[in-house]
Amino acid sequence: MGAQGDQDMTGARRFVISVDAMGGDEGHAAVVAGMAQSAVKNPRIGFILHGPHDTLAPLVARRRELADRVTIRHAPEVVSMTDKPAQVVRHGRDTSMWSALESVRAGEATVCVSCGNTGALMLMSVIRLRKLPGIYRPAIAVMWPSQNPQQHNIMLDGGADIRADAKDLMQYALMGASYARNGFGLKRPRIGLLNVGTEEHKGRAELREAHDLIAANARIADFEFVGFVEGRDLPGTVCDVIVTDGFTGNVALKTGEGTAKLITDLLREAFAHSPLSRLAALLAYTSLRRMKKRVDPRRANGGVFLGLNGTVVKSHGAADATGVSSAIKLAFELAQTGFTEKLAARVAAAAPLDPDAGDGDEHETAADPHGDLAP
Repeated sequence: MGAQGDQDMTGARRFVISVDAMGGDEGHAAVVAGMAQSAVKNPRIGFILHGPHDTLAPLVARRRELADRVTIRHAPEVVSMTDKPAQVVRHGRDTSMWSALESVRAGEATVCVSCGNTGALMLMSVIRLRKLPGIYRPAIAVMWPSQNPQQHNIMLDGGADIRADAKDLMQYALMGASYARNGFGLKRPRIGLLNVGTEEHKGRAELREAHDLIAANARIADFEFVGFVEGRDLPGTVCDVIVTDGFTGNVALKTGEGTAKLITDLLREAFAHSPLSRLAALLAYTSLRRMKKRVDPRRANGGVFLGLNGTVVKSHGAADATGVSSAIKLAFELAQTGFTEKLAARVAAAAPLDPDAGDGDEHETAADPHGDLAP
C-alpha cells in the first residue's frame, strides 16, 4: 500500500495515513475506534497502524469498518509521556512512533498521526523526515476556536521551539498561510503578528523586524498582513493566522485551555445552584449543547508540524475516539491537497528575499532545550 494507496470500491484513489497506535492516555483501543469512525465517514482513507501486532490485530478484526483498510506494522515498544525526547531518538527504533514516521519517510503513507509524547514526536520528526529546504525551524500549528466563518483560527508556533527570530517568524507566516489555504480553504488568509500592542513601535526589536519581513512577503505569498495583533485577537475576527514564538504560543494555548475549563465548571456550578437554575439549564439545553460543540477541543484536535519533508499531525494525548477521528480527518484533508509540496513551493518563492539567512540548525526547542537533535 503506497502513499497514494490503492483504490476503494468506486475506483477513487485512497490516501494512506500512518497511525501510531500507542502512547495516548486513552490507549490503543481509542485509536482503533477513532480509525473506525473515520473509515465510516470516508472510504478514501487507508491506514498503516503501528504497535504490537498481537495487541492490535484483535481490535482491528472486531471493526468491520476497517476490513481491508488496515495494514498492521509490528512495533513492540512504546514512547511514554515521561520519556526524554533525546533518549527516545537514540534508543527508540523499535517504538510505534518511530515506525509510524518511517512509513511517511519511505513514501508508504502521506501523513503521520500520533497521540504520543509531543517533544519526542517533534524531535524524532525532525531527525527522520528532515526539514524542507530553506526552513530554519519547524513549527506546530494549532487551531483556536474563533468567530471567523471557518470557526477556528490558526496559531503557530504552539511550542515546537521556544525561541524565534525575525526570519523564523516570517517563515511561520508563510507556513501558516499555506496551512490556512490548504486546510481551511481560505484563498487569501489574513496574517497577524502577536505583540503587546498594535502600534508599529511596540514590542521587541525582532518583532519589529519580523513585521517588515512578513509585509515584504505578503504579496509574493498571496496573503494579507494585518500587522500586529494582541492576545484578545486569538479567538477574534481580525485575522485567520496568528504568528508568535513557541514560548508565547504554548503559554497562550495552555491559558486558553484552562480558561475554557474554568468557564465550563462555573457554568455547571451556576446551573446546579437551585431548582430554578436547573430548570433554566434544561430550557437552554440546545443552545448550551451547540456552544459546547463549538469549543469542544476534540473537534479541533490536531496540531500540525509544519516545515518537514512530510506532514505530521499531533493529536492531543488525552484524545478519545472522537478526537482521534478529528485528527485523522485533518490528516486526510492535508494529504489530498498535496500540502507538503505546496508549502515547500511557498517557502522557496520567498527565499530570494532573505539570502543571508542561516541554516537554523542551532536552536532551543521545547522538546529538547539543549538543541540536542542528533541520535
